[in-house]
This record gives sequence, C-alpha cells and structure tokens, in this order.
Amino acid sequence: MIETGSVETVYRSCPICEASCGLQLEVDRSSKKVLTIRGDQADPRSSGYICPKSQAMKAVYEDPDRIRHPLRRTENGFEEISWEEALDEVGKRLKDIREAHGPNAVGSYIGNPTGHNFGAMLYTAFFMQALGSYRAFNGGSVDQFPKNVSCSLLYGDPWLFPIPDIDRTDFLIILGANPLVSQGSLLSAPNAKARLRAHRDKGGKLITIDPRRTETAAVSDEHLFIKPGSDAFLLFAFVHVLFEEKLVAPGRLETFVDGIETVQELAQPFAPEQVAQATGISAEAIRNLVREFAAAERSVLYGRFGTCTQEFGTLTSWLVDVVNILTGNFDRPGGLMFPRAATGQTEPVAEPNPDMVYGENRSAVREVPVIDGQMPVAVMAEEIDSAGEDRLRGFITVAGNPILSTPNGARLGKAFEQLDFMVSIDIYLNETTRYADIILPTTTHLEHSNYDFLFSTTSVRNMARFSPQVFEPDPEARHHWLLLLEVAARMNGIPWETLDDMMLAGMLATFLGKPDTAGENVSPEQAREKLSDERGPERLLDLMLRAGPGGDGFDDSAEGLSLEKLSAVPHAVDLGPLEPRLPELLRTVNRRINLAPALIIEDVPRLRTACERFGSQKGLVLVGRRQLQNMNSWLHNLEPLAKGKSRCTLLIHPHDAERAGLPASGGLVCIRSRTGELQVQAEVSDEMMPGVVSLPHGYGHGVKGTKLSVASALQPGVNTNLLADELLIDELSGTSVLCGIPVEVSAE
Repeated sequence: MIETGSVETVYRSCPICEASCGLQLEVDRSSKKVLTIRGDQADPRSSGYICPKSQAMKAVYEDPDRIRHPLRRTENGFEEISWEEALDEVGKRLKDIREAHGPNAVGSYIGNPTGHNFGAMLYTAFFMQALGSYRAFNGGSVDQFPKNVSCSLLYGDPWLFPIPDIDRTDFLIILGANPLVSQGSLLSAPNAKARLRAHRDKGGKLITIDPRRTETAAVSDEHLFIKPGSDAFLLFAFVHVLFEEKLVAPGRLETFVDGIETVQELAQPFAPEQVAQATGISAEAIRNLVREFAAAERSVLYGRFGTCTQEFGTLTSWLVDVVNILTGNFDRPGGLMFPRAATGQTEPVAEPNPDMVYGENRSAVREVPVIDGQMPVAVMAEEIDSAGEDRLRGFITVAGNPILSTPNGARLGKAFEQLDFMVSIDIYLNETTRYADIILPTTTHLEHSNYDFLFSTTSVRNMARFSPQVFEPDPEARHHWLLLLEVAARMNGIPWETLDDMMLAGMLATFLGKPDTAGENVSPEQAREKLSDERGPERLLDLMLRAGPGGDGFDDSAEGLSLEKLSAVPHAVDLGPLEPRLPELLRTVNRRINLAPALIIEDVPRLRTACERFGSQKGLVLVGRRQLQNMNSWLHNLEPLAKGKSRCTLLIHPHDAERAGLPASGGLVCIRSRTGELQVQAEVSDEMMPGVVSLPHGYGHGVKGTKLSVASALQPGVNTNLLADELLIDELSGTSVLCGIPVEVSAE
C-alpha cells in the first residue's frame, strides 16, 4: 500500500473470474471511496491487463440496491430486523425441521461466488459437514462437475485438475471453450488473447472446435463447427485413429498407467467415418487433426464448459485427458500439467484417498446418485415438490441465484413456495432470495481480505497472492465465513467459537505432516503457538502457507512464505512454471492411473447407441455463450457493466432464420422447449453452425418482488434456464444438459 496525502494506492487481485488479474486501486479511506481501478503493471501474471469486470468491486460496494441489514419476509414485503433476531429465527426454524424430519429435510445450494472468496470457500466445507445433509447442491452440476468426476476416477481427487500449459505448447486444440472471453476456466490465464497471439507468433498452431465461431475461434488458425453434445464421438474417433495409425506414445506415463488396451477396445466402434455425421466433422478432417496433433513436439487438448454441460459430459471430460495421456502430452511442459499451490492442497498425501463415493445416497424421486456428497441441481425442485414425506422442508441458499442458474427455473420457484422455511445468505433481493423468509447479507470484496486459493490450483504458472481488506465494514456487518459459523452453531446449540476451534484443529491435522513440505515435521502444538489468536480465515491461510511447499515451517527467521511475508508483497509472487508431478501426486488407491474405470466402461454402450440419433438429428438445439461484461448472473445490476445495447439476444444462422420466417435483420422470435417459452430479439449471424442457436444465461430480471433496479432497467433479458430441461442430464455425473437443448423457433 502506498499513501499520498489522503489518497492511497492499494494492490489486490480481481475477485470476479478465474484469471485473478492484478489491480491497482486508488482509494480515499476517510470517505470510503474507490477513486480509480486500473491494471497493476507490476503484476507478474497479468502485467497491467484488465477487462470490464475489474470495475465490479467498486460498483458492488457502492450499489444502493445492496442489502446491508438482515431482512424478514412479511405479508407486506421485506422488513429490516436485528442480527440477533434474524440468527435466532434461522437457527430455531432449521433446527426444528431437522429434529422433526431428520437432517436430510434441510438442503442447501452454494453459488459460484463462494469460490472467489477465500474465507467463504474454507468455511463452506465445514458448514456443510455441520449441516449433515446429503441434499447438498451447488453450481458445479451446471458447470464443471463431470471434470470433478473424471479427475476423481483417474487421479483419486476431484479437485486435482490438469491444466493446459498454453504458454509452452506448440499445438493447442480448444474444445467447447472461449478463453478470449472467459479468460480461462479451469485455466487461470490473464489476457488470454495476448497469450494465444504469442503462441501463434512463435509458430504454434491453434484450432478451436465449437458450434459457434467464437471470439477465440476468430483468432484461431482453424475453426471446426461441431454438433452440440457430440464431443465424445469426436474424441473416441481421435483415440481410434491414434491406435489405428500407431500414433499412441505415452512415454514414461506407461510405467504408471493401466487400461490402455481396454481404451483401444472401447474406441474400436468409433472410426471417423462412423461419427462424421453425428459430429458434423468430416472423417478426413478428424484424421488430419489427429495426425497434426500427434506430430507436433508438444501438443495439448483443452476442453471446458461445452464439454461438461452435455449428455455425455463425463465421457467427454475423461476422453480429453485420455487423448493427452495416450500421446504423451501429460505431466510435461506444453501439455496438461498440475499446478502446485503454495497453500499445500495439491501436495502428495501420505495415505491415498478411498475410491469416489458414488450412489451411497440417491435422490428421492429419480434415484439419481449422490457423488462425493454432491446432489445434482437437476433434481432440486422435485426433491421439494414431489418427494412426499421425504421432501425437502428447509433450504439455505448461499451466494447463489438458482432460479436463473439451474434448469426449469419456473418449476423451482413454485417449489420454493412450498418450503416450510428458507434462508438466503446474499447481498441482493434477487429472483431467488425473494422466496426466502430471512435474508442475511454479507460484507463485499472491498470489506474483507482475500487469497486466490482455488485459482492457484488452476493457474498456468504457480503463484501466490494476498489481497488486503480495503475498507473497514460497518460495525454490524458480518463476513460470509462468520455467518456460516453462526447459522451452524445455532442449529447445533453451541457457540460459533466452538465450531471455529474445531475448524482450526481439523486444518492443523490436514496440513501438517505432509511429506516434502515445510510442515512435515511440525506438531500441531508448535504450529498453534505461532498462529494468531484472531479468529477467521487469515490465520488458516497463515497455517497453510507456513506448512506448504514453500513455507517457512513456522520459523520466523527462516526463508519461506507466511501470511506476514506475503502481505508485505504488494503484487502476486511468481513461484515459477508448472513442473512434472507424477506419479507422486496421484491419490488413487494403488497410486496409479486406471485409464479405463468401470463407471466409464459401463457408460460407453449408451454413447454407441446415441450415435445414430445424433447423426439423424433434425430441428434446432440451443447452446449458451459467455460475454465479457458478465459473470453468470452476478453483474447485471452494476451500471458500468450494464450500459449499452441489450446483450441477451438469440444468435441464429441465416438458413435457420429463413426457415423460421425471420427477416435478415432478425426481429422478435418465440423460442420454446419442453419446459418453457420465451420471446427474445434474434440476431441473424453466420457465426452460428446451422441447426444451432445461442442465448446467454444469467438474465431474466425485472421480476416482481426483486430489487435490482439497474438490471431491470438496462439489461433485463430473458431467463434461458426456463428452457433448460431438468430431465436431461449426463447420467454418470447428474450434470444438467445446457449445451444441445432441443428447441423450436418461430417468428413472433
């Protein structure tokens, strides 16, 4: 922090997307005003780059619509109440439901912003344990959950993500992702445009495969249209050609990888000629793609959102890694690699993890399996409205807006009305929280410190970054982490401090004693002596940093990281490029990679039988799209990001527009699916693949009972998830199908 008169310069990372770009804030603490937000030129990761979302911290902090005091719903609308009254009522009502009907009568939904708040993320996991319900929902099952499942099967941990080393590769395939807009997803890479330009300038090749000619596709050497949801056919054909043309070369990986022969057998029916019609990509194009990929010195295949939110999301996520492993482009520079977090959560473990818990519990209506403690959002409404005596009766939403973010939001809203009690931990009265009986607001980004905890595990370079608190919150304001403890404590009839002590004890046991880390030979008593007595996430962060791979081992005089030392550095600390980490990192039971897990093998026949259906598919299908000013449903109420023309439009190919009776200029159209019908402005564009239309998600504002004045006035849009069908899921992971929803479009 640098002070000049009453104006101070504060350096932080941006907490909105995975890129976590460095920001330089000019602030006046006396008036609690942010004067400017610019890119941090000295940040070693982003080098001054920022996107429009960088202004969100200031806009959220200043938003007059933001909730600052607890609210209770009454017949005449919401009224402000005291914290004690609010927390007492929440604790009592949820406790009464649990005692009368069991712990699984209370459910929860954890929204995406939690992953961008270090304190919230750490304490959410503990909160879920204290809640004790297997009806735990989160945004992952409309996002990356198939990747969690495949990582658990292959590497023994759902959060060990291999990340494409895009800065050092020679040949990059991007499948179902748009990093020029997202800045990377499960790929934290600030200024993706400059990185991809540098990749091409050094002679590298970039190919994008997507049903839309995205911003990323537009700067690629080659773009291939693909039918939504057919990625697994393409990748199995890729594997088929690798074996057929003897291009399989795993190299050193072969010493700890099993099941290669089984994968060859599974790929046998998927010759390029067999899948060309199903994918929309010619057999010749598929074969050429495989040959180029295999011939390059360093290649990497990267798949993201479009590969997860589809009918075969888990198979596709698995196949992405299979292709990289079979060609030796795994755990080596330029391929898929595992970052090493300074906080130690990606270190080797002394004991392997048990096999993934799959289906020990199931949903009450469709009997969809609960996986690693997660229930898919596709069953959320039916668990409330159709489960009889076993139904959900109490519900907690945390920093989430599932009415706009999950399938068939109309049904979910009606289901929320049937709950006995609902509480929302949130800063807005939005499309979801309007159903809550109590709303508990939290502090915002500028009022608490942060650490890029999750995104240090997805970064293209190893890094560490502490972001200091900028402004003191109002005296009665509550941090996210504290609210979670308060609610759990009151449900269990104990002080929140007792839960916090349990949290610290559990973290000491987890992060000390790990081999080849600074905390390997440090006892819990020795570590506790060196940690602050101040409760909350910062002392937990200090513990993880000091015990981590680059920590000081709780020796104040030693070199290495601690929270104090990291706080003294205003910018991100570059900890070097990604390095090979296998097989030591593996957490599977036998410390090996089984390339052909039983769950995967059992799902392949379902894919085979679907090939003909995809090949003969008629009509239109719907996909989403990312936009630079948006982050899911978070930012529409911020005037700096909501300005300009309406962005919630339906992109449609000219041939499809003509068949729907639309003029070349577009116009208002009706789009309908099994679950809903919307009227939306169409844009006719050849950037869409024929047979595919695109509508961004996160919109649908202006609903009665909400308080989102900017979003309602400037960017109301329509809720595309009214069209998403909760019955369409990836059967392995339960993830909702958001890419490839069957729809009809007609002129208004």
